[in-house]
Amino acid sequence: MNSIAIFCGSALGTDSIFLDTAQKMGKAIAEQGKTLVYGGGRSGLMGVVADSALQAGGQVIGVIPHALVDRELAHPHLTELYVVNNMHERKTKMSELSDAFIALPGGAGTLEEIFEQWTWAQLGIHLKPCAFLNVEGFYDDLLKFIHLTTQKGFTQARFTESIIASDSIEDILQQFKTFQAPQPKWGMANQQDLVK
Repeated sequence: MNSIAIFCGSALGTDSIFLDTAQKMGKAIAEQGKTLVYGGGRSGLMGVVADSALQAGGQVIGVIPHALVDRELAHPHLTELYVVNNMHERKTKMSELSDAFIALPGGAGTLEEIFEQWTWAQLGIHLKPCAFLNVEGFYDDLLKFIHLTTQKGFTQARFTESIIASDSIEDILQQFKTFQAPQPKWGMANQQDLVK
């Protein structure tokens, strides 16, 4: 596993622990010699995690749509920055570049990104792990809801159980090393057919 995608807020949130955790996340990825892949922005937790990885000597790849570059939201000091046409291309490119995905605290965009990757794993588009860094219980209610979808017959148990959730960065990174992907829903699918 050489690269890890981080999904997180473009705001800092109301609690300083979110900023602190983003700093620790970027540093941990860099110190393990992994490449950080993220949305390419300089604001909020996105900017914090990128800055932290860069300061620790890590490689950071950003993927950002033209519209956000034009609004001067692109981070100016990344190892590499891909500028794409839209949000759909952004998520596809981030998936291609990454070996695993972690959601830090964030809002609708963060949730949409991690859920899409988890969905793609269920369909066999990729076999990569998805994780929630559950900072001070931030994702407790969401994780309960995910389990409810299994109880009510909408998500197969093996996919719910494949989600990695922890309040420890080190624990998540360790679980990535031993991750075993569940059997996809209908066997291996053709990625190009499903994401285009």
